[in-house]
Amino acid sequence: MADWTQLPKELLELISKRLGTHYDVIRFRSVCSTWRSAVTAPNRCRNRFAPRFPLLPISSQFSLSKRSVFLLGSPTTSTQTNAWSPSSWVIKIEEDPMNGRVQLLNPLSRSRFDSLPDNFPKPLNLLDFRVLELGEEYVLHYLTHHSVGNLYMEKVVLSCLEDNVNDFIILTIHVSGKLAMFKSSVKKWAIIQDMPSPFDDVILYKGNFYAVDNTGRTVVVGLDFETNLIAMPVFGGDKKFLVDSKGELLLVDMYLSIESEPGSSSSSAGFGLVEEYFENLALYMNERTVKFKVFKLDDVGKQWVEAKDLDNRVLFLGDGCTFSASIEDLSVCRGNCIIYVDNFFYSLGEEDGASEHCDIGVFDLESGSIGPLTKFPQFSQLFWPPPHWISSTTASDLRFGQLH
Repeated sequence: MADWTQLPKELLELISKRLGTHYDVIRFRSVCSTWRSAVTAPNRCRNRFAPRFPLLPISSQFSLSKRSVFLLGSPTTSTQTNAWSPSSWVIKIEEDPMNGRVQLLNPLSRSRFDSLPDNFPKPLNLLDFRVLELGEEYVLHYLTHHSVGNLYMEKVVLSCLEDNVNDFIILTIHVSGKLAMFKSSVKKWAIIQDMPSPFDDVILYKGNFYAVDNTGRTVVVGLDFETNLIAMPVFGGDKKFLVDSKGELLLVDMYLSIESEPGSSSSSAGFGLVEEYFENLALYMNERTVKFKVFKLDDVGKQWVEAKDLDNRVLFLGDGCTFSASIEDLSVCRGNCIIYVDNFFYSLGEEDGASEHCDIGVFDLESGSIGPLTKFPQFSQLFWPPPHWISSTTASDLRFGQLH
């Protein structure tokens, strides 16, 4: 039997350069002391990011932290796993830029878990599980002497140039609906004026920035602030998402409908500003997602072509990131579905009261059926509660720090 510890250092270095993520390198280095000494620790640019630069749109200080979405797999084989326990668990992890502590977050929203089971392991050691990084998101934070607070709720994407932590570019959507770009080399924001319609989403795809507006018009955003059209509009839906699905760029079109409660009226004599505010808020909470359409990019024809299936993959549409996974990775038997954030199910109290998985819906692209997460048990168990094998695994090494 071959002795893997005796592989030449040059070969180990070549292998490590082909690993996809920061966490793949960590796991590669954990195999043995020989491999660890042959490969340098991964650049922190891909894990925790806290440079100081001007606040958008006023002058201040903030940091940018990275949140990673992981699929944890049971360390045992599927035949050894309890039939009533899921063999996969989706989590999102953020390292606090001020104190280094790790926060466990809802995978599709920006909220923390309210509580963890008493027997939940602290620390959580990723080396004890099969791990697949599904996606990532970046969040801007205020920096003060005593606290850190979320700064900006729009989606943020980042590109490190030549894997250099000091040379990076940020793209986000300004409150005006225009694109805004920050370059570390010039230390200031620039508003990109190209905006026939307000932008809905941005993504870093194959090293380039892509943006889509609410008509489906899609552009590549250059580092010179220029935009190049790659797809003409797709009219019909109310909100557009860009998703990287196994190396293929998809456009997901969300259709919304306002659900009115029986006996309610949008006009009432004597309504003041306060009453009107709460009426509008109620309408927002009852804005229901009714269906989705998915499109694949025809880059030659510069158009989006509707797709009728997702090749047995599942798409996830979160507040700050989008990602996909195969049914094999998720250990589920149902594919061609979209899991998304939806305030409607939360406002109706469809969920069982646990904020750990509130306001999440599932849409089946094949049948057109749609409903709250709890109506789809095989997907619900991916989120909450944590599977029993998380607690039964003994943590032997601190890789992510203390969970809070």
